[in-house]
Amino acid sequence: RELGGNIVALQPDVGLGTREAVADIALSLERWVDAAVVRTYSHRQLEQFALSAPKLHVINALSDDEHPCQALADFLTLREHWGELRGRTVAYLGDGNNVASSLAQAAAALGVHFHVASPDGYTLTNTVVQRATNAARYGARLRLFTEAADAVAGVDAIYTDTWVSMGREAETSVRRQVFTPYQVNDGLMALAKPGALFMHCLPAHRGEEVSHEVFESPASVVFDQAENRLHCQKALLMMLLSPAAP
Repeated sequence: RELGGNIVALQPDVGLGTREAVADIALSLERWVDAAVVRTYSHRQLEQFALSAPKLHVINALSDDEHPCQALADFLTLREHWGELRGRTVAYLGDGNNVASSLAQAAAALGVHFHVASPDGYTLTNTVVQRATNAARYGARLRLFTEAADAVAGVDAIYTDTWVSMGREAETSVRRQVFTPYQVNDGLMALAKPGALFMHCLPAHRGEEVSHEVFESPASVVFDQAENRLHCQKALLMMLLSPAAP
């Protein structure tokens, strides 16, 4: 709306892939609108949606595999605070989920070193590691850790996300036990560089993946990230919908 466009919010009863075939919904929308912002669980369905309607601009607003729009906002936030991104190091603690996957790939492309500390069984997939490695520029390195303290030593920013990822609610009690050593607290922040930033994609669970003190501290830029989601997505729409766009 701020860009002068019109928004149509589809109701949940659209039933992507249940009430109506994914391809049929995509082909119908292709005749009505210019772009579709899709937030769904199944990345496979999202890919099917995009392939079914090649004239429709499809934006991944979140899937179980990736969260690229979040990564755009995150690195805009870091650029605002740091200026130059190349050569910086960001540590991510916790589940190797969709957020971590997109951050790893974006960091590699921007020349940012990226550390990921996760317990066994919750690490980044081999596919994501390979994609990030292939995308690496300016000497960016991706390093995987099992100990949180090792991952955050000397880094410029520490990032975390909820311990219970979308679709994993049945694992809540187990995940709380497994991820407790990865909580971002004053002790871990003290291991990072002086002035290191704290990041979270929200919603946050204070007292779980991050302590109250860190979340409320001057190091926290979580609401800068939240604001930048708006700005980045506006820029993305302008890029895709401009007359020169393919």
